Amino acid sequence: MQDLSGSAASDAEIAEHPVAPSPSRRNGVVSTHVLVPETQAEKLRELSRKTRVAQSEYLREAVDDLLCKYDKLPRGEK
Repeated sequence: MQDLSGSAASDAEIAEHPVAPSPSRRNGVVSTHVLVPETQAEKLRELSRKTRVAQSEYLREAVDDLLCKYDKLPRGEK
C-alpha cells in the first residue's frame, strides 16, 4: 500500500490506532483513521453536501460492500 507521498505505508501506519473508550465505543462503534487521496476526499465531500448524507454513512456503506465482496459479511448483516 502506498501513502499519499507515494512511499509504501507500513503495517503500523495503516493499523487502527487505539483510542480511549468513548460513549460511542460502548455502543459497538469504533473510531478509525484512514488516509485517502485528496481527489477521493473532495468527491466524497461534494457527494455528501449534495445528498445531505454524512460522509461517515457513505464510508460505512463502502466497508460493508467491500466485506460482502470478499464474503466476510453476509448481505443484510450490519
